[in-house]
Amino acid sequence: MNNSSEISPDTVRAICAAHAHRRGPTLEILHALQREFGFVPSSALPVIAEELNVTRAEVHGVFSFYHDLRDQPPPRHTVRVCRAEACQSMGARAVWDAAQRAASTTPSVEVSEVFCLGNCACSPAIQVDERTRGRMDPGRVTGIIEQLDREAS
Repeated sequence: MNNSSEISPDTVRAICAAHAHRRGPTLEILHALQREFGFVPSSALPVIAEELNVTRAEVHGVFSFYHDLRDQPPPRHTVRVCRAEACQSMGARAVWDAAQRAASTTPSVEVSEVFCLGNCACSPAIQVDERTRGRMDPGRVTGIIEQLDREAS
């Protein structure tokens, strides 16, 4: 993943060309850009529209509909908090609130919710980057986020 904030229009055009043969390629192009750069810069949307001969609004509509697409480089770490029923019944709301508070002052960590990590027996569960952790509580998740921030500094 190339986290350059400067993505040339020629690079966007090349990615468009690689997917233009597909039916309805807008989403595939957006995903390809995000795989390559970690995000889809807003400057790429008009180029995609031009290459596909559609309106900017159409491209923006697809981009804004899918929550996994981002318009900024990703943070160094992600913490996903399970909000499914099993985790909710075991205190995920408090874990979610604590994670959001801890990450609000930590630019290197992004917190998001997910609806099942498949770790119901050890709920509430979180996923830190690619590692799933169970039996979370507000103090533990806060400590994890603070540790991630220290490591990122």
